[in-house]
Amino acid sequence: MTEKKGEGSKTISLTLGLMIDFKIHGAMQMGQKRKTDIISCGEAQTLAGLFSIRIKRTPQAIAYRQFDVESGEWREYNWQEMGTRVRRWKRALMRENLEAGDRVAILLRNSIEWVCFDQAALAVGLVVVPLYPSDAPDNIAYILEDSGSRLLLVGTQKRWETLASRCKDAGLGKILCVEHPSGDGGEGRVLQGVGEWLKAADEGASDEEERGNSGDKGNSQPSDSHALATLVYTSGTTGKPKGVMLSHFNVLWNAEATLQAISGYPEDVYLSLLPLSHMLERTASYYVPLMAGSSVAYARSLKDLPEDLKSVRPGIFVAVPQVYVGIRNKMNQQVQERGWVARLLLDWTVALGWKRFTVVQAQGKERLWQRVAWPILRQLVAAKVLAAFGGRLRLAVSGGGPLHADVSRYFIGLGLPLLQGYGLTEASPILTANRLQDNMPGSTGSALLGVELRIGEQRELLARSPGVMLGYWNRPEETRAAIDAEGWLHTGDQARISDNHVFISGRIKEILVTSSGEKVPSGDLEMSIVQEPLFDQVMVVGEGRPYLTALAVVNKREWRNLASSLGLKTDEVQSLSHSATRAAALKRIKATLRGFPKYARIRAVYLSQEPWKVEDGLLTPTLKLKRSEIEKRFATQITELYEKG
Repeated sequence: MTEKKGEGSKTISLTLGLMIDFKIHGAMQMGQKRKTDIISCGEAQTLAGLFSIRIKRTPQAIAYRQFDVESGEWREYNWQEMGTRVRRWKRALMRENLEAGDRVAILLRNSIEWVCFDQAALAVGLVVVPLYPSDAPDNIAYILEDSGSRLLLVGTQKRWETLASRCKDAGLGKILCVEHPSGDGGEGRVLQGVGEWLKAADEGASDEEERGNSGDKGNSQPSDSHALATLVYTSGTTGKPKGVMLSHFNVLWNAEATLQAISGYPEDVYLSLLPLSHMLERTASYYVPLMAGSSVAYARSLKDLPEDLKSVRPGIFVAVPQVYVGIRNKMNQQVQERGWVARLLLDWTVALGWKRFTVVQAQGKERLWQRVAWPILRQLVAAKVLAAFGGRLRLAVSGGGPLHADVSRYFIGLGLPLLQGYGLTEASPILTANRLQDNMPGSTGSALLGVELRIGEQRELLARSPGVMLGYWNRPEETRAAIDAEGWLHTGDQARISDNHVFISGRIKEILVTSSGEKVPSGDLEMSIVQEPLFDQVMVVGEGRPYLTALAVVNKREWRNLASSLGLKTDEVQSLSHSATRAAALKRIKATLRGFPKYARIRAVYLSQEPWKVEDGLLTPTLKLKRSEIEKRFATQITELYEKG
């Protein structure tokens, strides 16, 4: 499940079942009763209340797992231990000169410390401002200043040093550092190590606080469910990011509605990879498991993901589409290396698996040969290919953008029932999702219980639900533009609704209009083109132009293979602009766009090897294209594409 406003629609893809016959597995999910332990939104009242109740209900159950670098092993933390840790952070925060409603920011990788800071801040009525660890320093500085954050938690002193000179106008009084710092915060600010900070609070605590019976110094835990809980800044593909104001109730309601659509169980283990600053990850992989009593393991990094999947063996996993595309491409490469027999078996398995999926969804009957062939192909092919996920995956979420139909078909065909859904930050974030018993992979599913949807002008999808934001921080006019007088949230996404399922057709602002008046969904074209292994990143250009062109970053491995076949040297810059290279690239692009109308063809392409990065200002922290910035950076190359055309 995924969120977004102002940067493009985000599609949620939920992948279920692994190394298990999905028909049997699906029947289990739909029919077999499993014990749940869900804390309702009404019972929790606040996010801090949710955490407190979970500790009381299952104190000895495993809450989190985190890799310990020193020992080289995964360490487990139960709910009771987490409660003790959060009380320490809470006492320390209460010693600061902060008042309820003050904003405190966190710039940290997913970790136990992230959870402790978040829960402690929420428990004393502070508003948490999550920051993307990969975000550009100037963007982080802007958010700190715009939110008026009083305190910042960072991972290392080096990270703060990249920000210090840019944060002169921010109202930060103290910077906390998980790593023990060796200097001050500069600009008159205090830079203090978390260990020292917590120790000082422990030493100043009363005996009653030490016993864990208090710690609030006479202040009760905030109980207003509609109070502001967090400011989540949109990534800002155009203009400065906006702070989305979400209340405790917004998030709690959305978490409970999600669990009503997709069941959650205490035995579930999540592998958390996306940044917790991403509202999809925060709701779906933090508050949802907290509500359901599930445990969460924090992945070390994308580089370590293959090993983490095998070590943790998660039941639930959240990742961006690029991760699934990468896994599929790697699987295909391995199969390719094994020869034509292996390729043929894989193709047969995917084709048969997809056929079985369509039969089961239509509640039809399989043919005898299908029932006989599938267990064999599952054992010989599917189970071995999907072992990369750890072997017990029940649910995987692809967020941050749409997952291409070919990728969906691939994993479904291998026995992973794939559910897609849709949401945006302003909705806390989930609005729609497919269900196991009603799964239409081409759609983003039907509305969660309590969500109202309708189609407005320009075929824009409008939504109304208890999860819709309070508004944009200090931007009343933009709030009124986003939420009309009747409470409808204008998503900015074009869609159609058929058989109660939502089909997203594109972002209104990302529809290119050529000089001939043809309207082209650039995102759909880009998503199709990157399915070709040669391309890692693509942006289609053509607004107000006579035809479409594209900027593309090539995959280095595939580029080496192509260059070799063309008799060109990979490391020579001119090889990418060689007429033979461009002709080969355009041929591959044409093949990916077979299903699009003729006016959506790409006539010219500029190729490069240097990836577009967040640090370069060309991608948002959620890895969306900053189109205007890319166009500025490659203005000369774009001009040449049209001059040559």
